[in-house]
Amino acid sequence: MSARAYAPLVQAFRTVAEVLGFSAEKMKKNALFASERFFCDVYAFEPGQSQAGHRHPGSDKIYYVLQGIGDFVVDGQARHLGAGGIVFCPAGAEHAVTNPGPERLALLVFMAPPPP
Repeated sequence: MSARAYAPLVQAFRTVAEVLGFSAEKMKKNALFASERFFCDVYAFEPGQSQAGHRHPGSDKIYYVLQGIGDFVVDGQARHLGAGGIVFCPAGAEHAVTNPGPERLALLVFMAPPPP
């Protein structure tokens, strides 16, 4: 498993509210669940914050919008999605997220397998 600070593997039940936290400096990744095969985080974006375009050659990622509205790009395809929207980023696809504001953006993020 990578050096990320994951929630203990023994916790089977959690709430998003207990881990959700925002940072004024940059988007914040809040660990919810993790194993050697996948992770589930809550990403938190203040208005104007973003996650720059990047790729994971061997991992698929899903973003699910919990609150707010986000601008998502996957391999050049852009979408503006609100609560209930979901995005699939297949392994190797370049993907990025921006919170255009004015509200906070919270995403449930699944990735398998976790990056090295």
